[in-house]
Amino acid sequence: MKVGFIGLGNVGGKLAGCLLRNGVDLTVRDLNEEFVADFVSRGAQRADSPKEIAEKCDVIVTCLPSPTVCAEVMEAEDGILAGLSEGKIWLEMSTTDEAEVRRIGEKVKQLGAMPVDCPVSGGCHRAATGNISIFAGCDRETFDKALPILTIMGRRVLHTGPLGSASVLKVVTNYLCTVHLAALAEALTACKVLGMDMNVAYEAIKASSGNSFVHETESQVILNGSRDISFTMDLVLKDVGLFNELTKRKGMPLEIAPLLVNIFKDGQERYGPREFSPNIIRRLEEACDVQVLGNGFPAELFDDEPEEPGYEVVVEGRMDY
Repeated sequence: MKVGFIGLGNVGGKLAGCLLRNGVDLTVRDLNEEFVADFVSRGAQRADSPKEIAEKCDVIVTCLPSPTVCAEVMEAEDGILAGLSEGKIWLEMSTTDEAEVRRIGEKVKQLGAMPVDCPVSGGCHRAATGNISIFAGCDRETFDKALPILTIMGRRVLHTGPLGSASVLKVVTNYLCTVHLAALAEALTACKVLGMDMNVAYEAIKASSGNSFVHETESQVILNGSRDISFTMDLVLKDVGLFNELTKRKGMPLEIAPLLVNIFKDGQERYGPREFSPNIIRRLEEACDVQVLGNGFPAELFDDEPEEPGYEVVVEGRMDY
């Protein structure tokens, strides 16, 4: 099976790397020629347009920074839709708007191809080792066809329901991640101001009911001082904005999400849109005249789990099919 991958950024490059490392016949495209050249040097092929990738490959993966960029790559004159044909699979691995993925998905279906929205969750360090989690929204038949490729890129693959459902759940989980990060910024700064040893504070939170995946990962790079998780404030604002938009369509009155938008807008204005998102704690460090640092924490996260074959997560008691 020939796979084409468009978007070799922080996450996409690592997912594509998993495919290449596991012997998949891979063709790549990215606007950054250095990224493409690196993959070609390791055995991948290059394509001059999204259309060419769609013509050459059986599975076409997009992992792009926004719904707008994805729409351009799909619908341009030399875009994916121009080269797509019956029986092929489009895997949309970006964090995107569920309404937009359904809109483009209908165009994919009209060509006889199969659309899947399959965003990932778990951090760049797990994307690098193929141990990240993948949500997949599509009909069951399409899911079964896509599963062999998805299990190369991810450890736990969850069929979330129809097209668009994976994007809904991805936006929800990213929103929760942002809530946890903002809360940890306050909690860790409070520990510093109150005179706690920060290594002890980290372990206390980790061992308690206050623990979270975000604490076990992002708190480490916060306490190191690098604040580097390869995710930036502009992307946080994009994700929380998608959550706001989804809930607004249903008339939900939100309380926490607007606060998060204000916090990260302020952080972006102070430190720039490409500042690492965990450095949102700097707002509180400056206000309290402290540095929230520990000893011996890593500057960058690495997945210490061995790479293992992926598998479908089976949901007990589900009633949607």
